[in-house]
Amino acid sequence: MSAVPKITALRGGGVTLVAAADAFLATPRTANPNTHRAYASAIDRTIERLGRDRPLAEVTDAEVGHALAELWGASAPATWNRNRAAITSWLTWCQTKKHWAAPSVPADAERRKENADETRAVAKTTIHRLLSRRDIPLRERALWRMLYETAARAAEILALNVEDLDLEHRRAPVRSKGGATEWVYWDSGTAHLLPRLLRLPDGSVRTHGPLFLSERRPVPARRSAAADICPHTGRARLGYDRARVLLDKYARLDLHQLRHSAATHLGEAEIPLQLIMGKTRHKNPRTAMRYVKPGAEAIAKVTEVLSPRRRTH
Repeated sequence: MSAVPKITALRGGGVTLVAAADAFLATPRTANPNTHRAYASAIDRTIERLGRDRPLAEVTDAEVGHALAELWGASAPATWNRNRAAITSWLTWCQTKKHWAAPSVPADAERRKENADETRAVAKTTIHRLLSRRDIPLRERALWRMLYETAARAAEILALNVEDLDLEHRRAPVRSKGGATEWVYWDSGTAHLLPRLLRLPDGSVRTHGPLFLSERRPVPARRSAAADICPHTGRARLGYDRARVLLDKYARLDLHQLRHSAATHLGEAEIPLQLIMGKTRHKNPRTAMRYVKPGAEAIAKVTEVLSPRRRTH
């Protein structure tokens, strides 16, 4: 007699979307604040579309795919892939770890190809011109200049709190991708803007809470951790997606291009690779070399060597 295949019973038929989201976001895999913030943003926006209090078991694959398409269907491949991966990870955890009846991301909502961009580094003159524009709000100028001068990842800088800043030594600790605490350093441009960014309308200064704030207070439906709310203004931490949209709006650039450009400009200035790795905090020289590929200006300048010498008389 053949053995009867073992079937794992599905539980949690009454678990709501919001309860499932809370359970997933409390797991160790989202313990890193940057990871938690990114996952929470994607999951919250998705369950708002689906209905926060709906039973997880009643949501269909097609509904999940439709929500993803509405939210990020027109976004860049990297944005689509990042948020799709967050939802996939959440739903897979519900199915495999909790054995809840849960939908999946449908096959037609597949991962999109991210084409390598050979022009990611922006010319230094373009960066300086952008950061000196007077039609750009103070918050954006401070954020973009800090990203460029620190050569840090956008998620790391957006996660900074006011109390993290060492204004005297122009540095702050950040939580890296691997979870380690590392220091980032900025220069006089950022140092000049930060005190203005921290000043409140009544003349006082913010001393705690998120460094970069959103324009408005969070709506009740959105989950914002206490650490992501400014105690002085009640406004929430500026999110990655909103920061990305604003840089695209003003300059048609991606946030990562500021980090990439900083590394490239250091390479063009003949800064040793070891120091560039210290600045960008890359551990692998091969990875760092991708960022220090000479930019268009440097290639154009070296081309002059191939031209015939001009006569001096």
